[in-house]
This record gives sequence, structure tokens and C-alpha cells, in this order.
Amino acid sequence: MDFQQGLITTIHEYGLAKDPVSQLNKDLLKRPTSILIPCLFDEFNRPALKLIRSTLKELRNLNQLVIALSANNRDEVLKAKQFFKEMPFPVHVQWTNSPSVIELLKGQEKNGLDLLGVPGKGWAVWQGIGVATKSSEVVSLFDADIRTFNSNYPARMISPLLEKSNGISYVKAFYSRLSLESNALQGRATRLFVGPLLSSLEQLIGNTEFLQYLQSFRYPLAGEFAFTTDLAMNLRIPCDWGLEIGLLSEVYKNVRISRIAQVDLGIFDHKHKEIGTKPSEGLQKMSIEILSSVLRGLMEHEARTLTSSQLANLEVLYRRAGEDRVKQFSLDSSVNQLPYSRHKEELAVHTFGKLLRPAINKFLESPVKQQLPCWARVLDCESKLQDDLTKAGSL
Repeated sequence: MDFQQGLITTIHEYGLAKDPVSQLNKDLLKRPTSILIPCLFDEFNRPALKLIRSTLKELRNLNQLVIALSANNRDEVLKAKQFFKEMPFPVHVQWTNSPSVIELLKGQEKNGLDLLGVPGKGWAVWQGIGVATKSSEVVSLFDADIRTFNSNYPARMISPLLEKSNGISYVKAFYSRLSLESNALQGRATRLFVGPLLSSLEQLIGNTEFLQYLQSFRYPLAGEFAFTTDLAMNLRIPCDWGLEIGLLSEVYKNVRISRIAQVDLGIFDHKHKEIGTKPSEGLQKMSIEILSSVLRGLMEHEARTLTSSQLANLEVLYRRAGEDRVKQFSLDSSVNQLPYSRHKEELAVHTFGKLLRPAINKFLESPVKQQLPCWARVLDCESKLQDDLTKAGSL
């Protein structure tokens, strides 16, 4: 790993840290901290969540673990509670789609608040933030399907936020996405879509501050991040696959860049998504929603939009940038003796490229997207909603 720094403070992995768990347990005494894991009940039948549980058992001074669970019935919630019963810290299983939660949130329509959102990670994250920030000053989020989870993950994600003198409010993960089975490069949405897209937009409209900010993150689609409560309470939460880019846009609006850091977690693997056979499936659907988040951010922060004449330019620029990236990843894989199909990767670039024009035209017809309101606004309407939500999501 190099030691270079850029716009975003980068915490590298030099492989020299000793006993990260012991140090983290000491540091956790400085600020009450919660870990938030949004998940479906299906994850309890897979090995990844068992690995996460056994790793987190090493933490002794965690304030709370919040499981934002989408479950079909009470029995599944009870099984989830049983799964985490022996943890050495409090665990709250928030049944995000329980009848009581639905009724409670629907009742906020009287205040002009639409809090039901689209079921998924964004809605789970929003609820989890509401529960976790009640008693914690720091919240760290991890997905439930991480197959390489180890003690370095929470230690490196949380530590920058525990010492107030660091001045950090938000931490974003980056890592090397490699398949555990084949060692092949994963993360196609980041490598073959977001990277070339941002590079193409820079050529098209210039190196704006927001584009420069997004390109400074080594893995902008990483689903692992941590933040202080004061920041978390002021973030609107997107409800689609644009969650990660949308959150980066919200962070950009709320804190100075000097208060943001990115942390290397090393090798990382979790469930992989297929490209899909049509725009409504798989990585194609994901990429369309990510594209909308990027364009919306350019509107909000730069007052920039794409004209019809620029769409053709973007298609050509993206195709060239994507093919250039494929060539680079091919060489990288070859030297590291990783399996790589240059043909399949270029096919993926071509598939993504065909989405640009129809996706942008559709976005321009309706650029305003539903986002769950920040908790600061919600509590201004209903001061007890955090408590009521926690109670409604419990058994």
C-alpha cells in the first residue's frame, strides 16, 4: 500500500498494528458507540453473519449493537434475538417492517412526513440511525453479508471517530474486492461504471468541486461507513441503490472535507450481484439509480445538468473510459495472477453504456427523488418518535 494523501484523508493499511481489539476496547470508553447492521432474515442462514457475530463478541465496551431486521413474522424476530443473546453488550433487534412500526410511521402523515419509504437498506439504515443515536455519539454501519469480516474492520472504521481531537465526523471504507473462491476482481459497478462515469463527466463539464470530491473516494460505493451522531441526525437517507452516492452527497453538504476520512480494510468479499438481462435487473438497475444520484448531486451542489447535445458526448467518453479501465484491470490481474476475462468486462461496459441515454432522459423528466427526512427534522415534528420507534420495533 502506498502512503499518498489527497483531498480526503486516507488511513492506509500498513499491516503493522498489533492487537487492534485491545486498543479498540480501550478507545470505546471515550465515546459511547453503536454498530448498526441492516439485514434480511435470510442472512441468519448464511455463514457470513455467524462470522460477524463471533468477531464482534471480542468487543467489551460497545454501547449497543443494533440489528435493523426485515422479517416476515415474530418467530423470525425471536430467532434473531436468540442468535445474538450471548453478546457481551446490549443488542437491540429492530423489526423494521413490523405492523407496529408501519402503523407508527404511517401516523406521521399528519405532520406531512412520508416515513414509510421503499423497503430496503435505506429504510433500514434510517430506522437504525434513529435507534442507535438515542444513546451513542458514534455509529458504525456494516452489511450482514461480509464473508471476510475480521476484527480490523470495526477497529479501523470506528477508531478515527473516538478521539475528538482528530476532528473527524465521517469515515468511509475502501478495500480490494476479491472473490474468496476464485480471487477474481469483483466490484464491477465501481470499477466499470462509477469510475469511468465520473471520469467522463469531468471531461464533459470540468473538474467541479463535487466531482473532485466523489473521485477522491477509492471505493465510493462501499456500504461500510461510520459517523458521529450530530452528523447522522442531519442526513437525508436515499431509499434506492443510490444510497451510498446519495449519502456522500449529504455528507458533502453537511461537513467540511477536512472532517472526512477513508479507511483501508484490506481484502473484502460479500455477495455478488449479476449484471441482469434488462435495465430493471441486477447491476443494470443499480447503475441507473447510482447515475441518478450522481446527476442529482451535480444539480444540488453545482447547479449543473446535462443538455441533450451532451448525452452523445457522454456515451462516447464513457465507452472509451470504460474500455481503458478494462485494459488496466487486465494488466493488474495478469501481474497478480488473478483470473480475468477482458471480453466479459468489455461486454459489461457496453451494457452499462447503453443505459446512459435512456436513464438520463428519464431522470431529467423527474429529477426530485424521495429521501427519508433527516432525524433532526423528524424530531422537530415529533420529539418522542425515536423512543416510540424503538418500542414499536421491539418484541
